[in-house]
Amino acid sequence: MTTVAPGTGIGPLLRGWRQRRQVSQLDLALRADSSARHISFVETGRSRPSEDMVLRLAEHLDVPVRERNSLLLAAGYAPRYAETAIDDPSMAALREGMDRLLTGYEPYPALVVDGLYNVIAANRGIMMLLEGLPAQLLAPPLNAMRITLHPEGLASRIRNLREWRGHLLHQMERQIALARSEALRELYQEVIAYPLAESPGGAELTDFTPYPYFALPMVVEHDGRTLSFVSSISTFNTPMDVTVAELAIETFLPADPATVDYLRSLEF
Repeated sequence: MTTVAPGTGIGPLLRGWRQRRQVSQLDLALRADSSARHISFVETGRSRPSEDMVLRLAEHLDVPVRERNSLLLAAGYAPRYAETAIDDPSMAALREGMDRLLTGYEPYPALVVDGLYNVIAANRGIMMLLEGLPAQLLAPPLNAMRITLHPEGLASRIRNLREWRGHLLHQMERQIALARSEALRELYQEVIAYPLAESPGGAELTDFTPYPYFALPMVVEHDGRTLSFVSSISTFNTPMDVTVAELAIETFLPADPATVDYLRSLEF
C-alpha cells in the first residue's frame, strides 16, 4: 500500500469520524472486516486504504453522503456521489413523485426540505398554516426553521412554543453532530438567538389538551381555532446523490378529532 505523510490525507478525517461516533479502532475493524492495525495505519498516515475500504469505513461510521466524497478525495480518489441541482432535468421524476406525495397528503400539511431546512416543496396544508405571516418571512428561499421559530413567524401562534422549540433545536443539534456543516451551525446560532415569542394566552401544553397525545404535538392557533399536529420525517433509502441524501419529507398528522374535522372541511 502507498504510504502518505503523517497528518495529511484521509487519516485525520477518519479518526475524527470514528471518535465522533465513539467507536474504537477494534470495533470499526470488526465491522468493516479489517484489522485494528490497518485502521491505525490509515489514521496515522502509514497506509492508504483502497477506495472500497474508504466506502466501507464510511458506511459503518454512518458518514453523511456529502462527507463520503470528502473522505474519498482525501484518500486520493474521485468523488463517488454527484450533487445534482433539484431543478436539473434529470431530477424531473423525483420532483414529480414528491409533488404527488405532497398533494396526496392534503388536506394535511406536508413539505420537503433540504439539509439546511430550505423548503423545496410544500402543499396547500402548509400554506394554510402560513397565511397572514409577514411577507419578509415568506420571501424565497423559504426556510422552515426561520419561519417556525422567528417571533413574527409561526412562533407567535404556537401554544406550546417552549416544548416545540426545544424539540426543533434538539433536532438541529443531532443533525450538526452527524454532519460537518458550517452553514447548518450558522443557522442554528441564528434561530437559537431569536427572542422567545410568547405563546397565545401564555398557555402550557397541559392547559388545553383534552386528549392524551401519543407524541409531542405542535399546537398552533389558526383562524380562531386550536389545531394540533404530530410530525413524521422520511428520507430516501441508499441515496446515490448528495442532494437526494439531504432531502427530508415532513408530514403533519392531526393529533385530535377537532383538527381532523377542520382540515377535512377545507376546500382546496
